[in-house]
Amino acid sequence: MMRGRCLCGAVTVTAVPVRQALAACHCDMCRRWSSSAFMAFEAETVKAEGPVRTFTSSEWAERAFCERCGSNLWYRITAPGPMHGQHQLAAGLFDVGDMPIKLEVFIDKKPPGYAFAGERKQMTEQEVFDLYAPKDAP
Repeated sequence: MMRGRCLCGAVTVTAVPVRQALAACHCDMCRRWSSSAFMAFEAETVKAEGPVRTFTSSEWAERAFCERCGSNLWYRITAPGPMHGQHQLAAGLFDVGDMPIKLEVFIDKKPPGYAFAGERKQMTEQEVFDLYAPKDAP
């Protein structure tokens, strides 16, 4: 069980990571939302307390944030299917210790001005859509 909080402390989040690994998303929305790659980990048994607000950011997902300070909390799949309800929790809310980055998605959208050290699985925008997008999505 991991415990985290937003910048102002008004929202607390407890969660169980699915695996001890981080992912970095370089899609346009995540970069706009976080000002860089969105660093997250997949979690189950997510519980949040405090002034949480959500924003429907696409036809298949929502993003949550603290109503008071604006801290990013999570990205959650809302579309029907096997991924429904999956949470990607903002890594910055938690002390993730030495949890490694194991995946980068939308790697073809990453700006050339930064890169993460080490090797990991990388997926392009098309590979992500082929794997995760609801089959009836545009």
